[in-house]
Amino acid sequence: MKRIGIIGGGRFGTALAEALAEAGADILLVDRDREIVQNMSEIVSEAVQGDATQDRVLEEIGIRDCDAVVVAISSNVEVSTLATANCKELGVPYVVAKAATDLHGRILKRIGADLVVHPDRDSARRLARSIASKGVSDFFELSEGHSLAEIAAPRKWHDKTLAEADVRRETGLTVLCIRRQDAGGGGLKAIMPGAGDKILSGDKLIVFGTSADIDKLATDI
Repeated sequence: MKRIGIIGGGRFGTALAEALAEAGADILLVDRDREIVQNMSEIVSEAVQGDATQDRVLEEIGIRDCDAVVVAISSNVEVSTLATANCKELGVPYVVAKAATDLHGRILKRIGADLVVHPDRDSARRLARSIASKGVSDFFELSEGHSLAEIAAPRKWHDKTLAEADVRRETGLTVLCIRRQDAGGGGLKAIMPGAGDKILSGDKLIVFGTSADIDKLATDI
């Protein structure tokens, strides 16, 4: 089982800790606030009150034993930066840091963060995509310019196999999954498609490719 460290028990850190705990991860949560630590102690494996800007504190609580650490602080750039730098200096193999701004993100990258996330910005972008593109029901940017999206199956592909629709050549996108209403009324089921699988009316397609290709397809739906 992986041990995940989370520094910061604000809304983002708490939500992340709860989701990871539900998935069965071994969570070490660190926060300065005693009340937050007490509240989270019943949810995570270990909750510790401490100052993550002090490398000695992080070393004493065993942060170096974590497989990954998420620095879930962005409101205080100094604290976020010091906590990220301390984790890298202590040898944490993978450090994810939350950024409040693009400048903050660039600073975090320069001091060694393996991944920088912008939760507020990314959530806004996902909402904007869902509102602006009638065919896109969900959207997640994986890296600059490349995304995953859930789209309604275009009418022109209905009753065609993936090979017949020639999705990859026509759009540049890869269909990773088909989500289809279960005939037995059990909700949506996921199909890992092959070339011979048909696309039906009402299907949702999970596609991967460039954001530009996804936008282009969405305008055709």
